[in-house]
Amino acid sequence: MVEQVVSRPAAEPVGPDAGEPSPRRMLVFAIVSIALFMASMDQTIVATALTTLQHDLGSPINWTGWTITIYSLGQIVAMPLAGKISDLYGRKKVFLISAAVFTVSSLCCGLVDNIYLLVFFRALQALGGGAFMPSATGIVSDQFGRQRDRALGMFTSIFPIGGIVGPIIGGLFVTYGSWRGIFLVNVPIGVALILLGLRFIPARRPVGAGKLDLRGVAMLALLILSGMFGISSLGTTTSPFDPVFLGAEAFAVLMGWLFIRHTKHDKAPFIPIRLLRGPGFGVMNLINLLFGSAALGFGTLVPLYAEQRYGISQLASGTLLTARAIGMICVAGLAVLTLRRTGCRLPIVVGFLIVTGGLIMMFLPPLGVSPYLWLAVAAGVTGIGMGLSVPATNNASLQLAPDQVAAIAGLRGMFRQSGSIIAVSVVTAILARSATPGMTQAYIFVVFAAILICVLPLVRLVPDHRGSW
Repeated sequence: MVEQVVSRPAAEPVGPDAGEPSPRRMLVFAIVSIALFMASMDQTIVATALTTLQHDLGSPINWTGWTITIYSLGQIVAMPLAGKISDLYGRKKVFLISAAVFTVSSLCCGLVDNIYLLVFFRALQALGGGAFMPSATGIVSDQFGRQRDRALGMFTSIFPIGGIVGPIIGGLFVTYGSWRGIFLVNVPIGVALILLGLRFIPARRPVGAGKLDLRGVAMLALLILSGMFGISSLGTTTSPFDPVFLGAEAFAVLMGWLFIRHTKHDKAPFIPIRLLRGPGFGVMNLINLLFGSAALGFGTLVPLYAEQRYGISQLASGTLLTARAIGMICVAGLAVLTLRRTGCRLPIVVGFLIVTGGLIMMFLPPLGVSPYLWLAVAAGVTGIGMGLSVPATNNASLQLAPDQVAAIAGLRGMFRQSGSIIAVSVVTAILARSATPGMTQAYIFVVFAAILICVLPLVRLVPDHRGSW
């Protein structure tokens, strides 16, 4: 059934010249890459300032922690919403509005005088940042035509760079300036991004038609917010039977049932049911959820693991993720260039196996080297595996519906981020009850490795595009 879907002529041009790359495609790619870089950087830049925020704003640690949590939650909501709106009303409009929201909210974050306003504007910033990926995916797809698979694959290299730069810039501002610079630095970049986008990103007619399904949007937003809020609270509560967790998850289940019911019966649903569970789409959504929990969730936990098991300093443990990012960047370019020959399944399988090997190395004690070097090598191995597999998972389902690439990109990001938040929250709750958190986390890495191994049989259902796209 999957092969029938893949073999149909899905790659036909969306517009009159969608098959031919635009002469300005590299300039447009550079512009949207700036946006993706900013959104990626702001996922990690605030982590270095939590103690300073707590002191300067007189806030409890649980509220300062929400400056990070709310950014992830906001992105999860924004990604599918921005993807659908981009297809309905035009990628350029959504991209520029996202840039404006991100820039203005960054300015407000840098000017607030209490933690509650900071969390509120941080949520708005997340909406703008989360909308960048789906709208940028649509723009690049339009501009690169039949070369879009390689261009979209190169997005894999942008996010790890932002992840590296974020903590460094954040540390510099906190050490030599003010935490407010962490947010204000986005303002001149955002203004330049808007001006460049207005001038050089071409406006194209929307590829979708109809009105926005507001009921579906509201149901999905409530589903995501309540579900992720409950799961994130699990990391700070003492019991999984806490009323906050149970109430939030019960409400999420209700919203999920109502959303699926609405999607099945509405004539023009917010997210077509085939993008959720149709051939090729359903399996990729599940893979992205599990991949997000095992690979993205793992990355968040590495510094804590290094501190708790081996007593490595905070500064040194924070640099371990640099090795993973370097591994991703080095391999992603080659993986993108060979994707048309290999298809999508082979890089996913090999990449997941390499990530599994890196997770097992994290579990094992150092073999003849220092703990720091051992963990750095293990992190680098996982980065190589991610650099090989992520471009393939990014492109696997796009060719099934080339007129809805923004919506597909939004769903992909939503499932990956959801998996990451679920993993981190559950692991945090487990560690809070552990007498030996370092060794407990080591066994959790083995569980992550087992998750990736269990995913491998699903890869045979992944669309396996080859040749010219």
